[in-house]
Amino acid sequence: MLFMVIEHFKPGSVPQIGERFRQSGRMLPEGVTYHASWVAPGRASCYQVMEAPNADLLRAWTRHWDDLVEFEIVPVLPSVDFWAGEKA
Repeated sequence: MLFMVIEHFKPGSVPQIGERFRQSGRMLPEGVTYHASWVAPGRASCYQVMEAPNADLLRAWTRHWDDLVEFEIVPVLPSVDFWAGEKA
């Protein structure tokens, strides 16, 4: 299952986020796959496409970052899959 993970960086946390990432990487649990990410120009948020069997496994990952980031986890489908399932 694919998820759009929206990260809202807590005020003043960007340097700490960068340092933790450089030291420890993403810290993804087994079964979670990172696909891509984009950071907003204002450096206040990040958008990531992740894959996992369920959102609970993603929450195991977000716990490593909860002190610095607030997360929104949204299940998503590729457009081609959505439209293939749509009935006219």
